[in-house]
Amino acid sequence: MVPILLVLLLALLLFGAGFALKALWWIAVAVLVIWLLGFLLRTTNAGGGKARWYRW
Repeated sequence: MVPILLVLLLALLLFGAGFALKALWWIAVAVLVIWLLGFLLRTTNAGGGKARWYRW
């Protein structure tokens, strides 16, 4: 009984890790798209200097 439970637990862990990695890939793609849109659609600042869409 214990080996079956261990195999089931291992399968659940691997399934969870696979789902988490896939979700992280989608989050990374979304962040990349938002960053690219911000980079392409940036506006010039009031001082007339270089344009930047981020604050740092």
